[in-house]
Amino acid sequence: MSTLTATVEPRPEPSAPSGPRYRVTGRRVLRSEWAKLWSLRSTWITLTLGLSFLLAFGLIAAWQFESGGLNDLDDDFEGATAVDLALFGVPFAQLALGVLGVLVTAGEYSTGMIRSTLVAVPRRLPVLWSKAALYGLVGLLVGTVGAFVAFLVGGGILSGTSVAQSLSDAGVARSLLGAGLYLGLIGVISTGLGALLRSVAGGISVLVGVLILAPGLVQLLPGSWRDNISPYLPSTAGESMFALTHDASTLSPGAGLAVFLAWTVLVLAGAAYRLVRSDA
Repeated sequence: MSTLTATVEPRPEPSAPSGPRYRVTGRRVLRSEWAKLWSLRSTWITLTLGLSFLLAFGLIAAWQFESGGLNDLDDDFEGATAVDLALFGVPFAQLALGVLGVLVTAGEYSTGMIRSTLVAVPRRLPVLWSKAALYGLVGLLVGTVGAFVAFLVGGGILSGTSVAQSLSDAGVARSLLGAGLYLGLIGVISTGLGALLRSVAGGISVLVGVLILAPGLVQLLPGSWRDNISPYLPSTAGESMFALTHDASTLSPGAGLAVFLAWTVLVLAGAAYRLVRSDA
């Protein structure tokens, strides 16, 4: 009787991957989000619209005031300044920049790209911070450039009128910089809303409701309630940041900035909590 013996050959050890290994760092996440931001056609279109709104409405307001058209249409413009007219397009620009901010984050959820993003960055939160910081910086630059150009060009139209101002006048530079900062923070808030709600339509609806509808609804409240609530709404506090003049019913520029920053932190905190706790 014969016995057959089999020789078992040892398995070869798996070889280490030959390609380089990359660590996930904050700088690389920023570079990735920067590339994604500028690869979207909507980025160029929406930023162009936002800048165009700032310039077009500011110059139209200056031209209408110089020709006497605004005084015939609205008594509020009797006390207007060159800064007020130059920043006339801020409410329109904030919508354009806000819509793009929502798209920056919620758009990835609608396309499913967010799964690939979070696989590449397992810690998740650096993705949110990078998106918010980058788009906030872009909004700040667009808003600041638009505000200064609208003021300088509009100043030429208003030269010789009673509202003519220069950059050296008290509060002018602060107001223009405040408008740019406000639009930059709008970008951060809208980015947070997109990450919090994960819906483009939902994020835009909430943004429009908070910035446009809420102030109108507050006006329907009794006077004592209205006076206590209105200054602390995001849009009203934001306007205080770049308003040239203030009264007892409005916040100072510093207080307005503090309130608006509080709203920004609140939205980002909610977005961060959901990003960490919920599946993509």
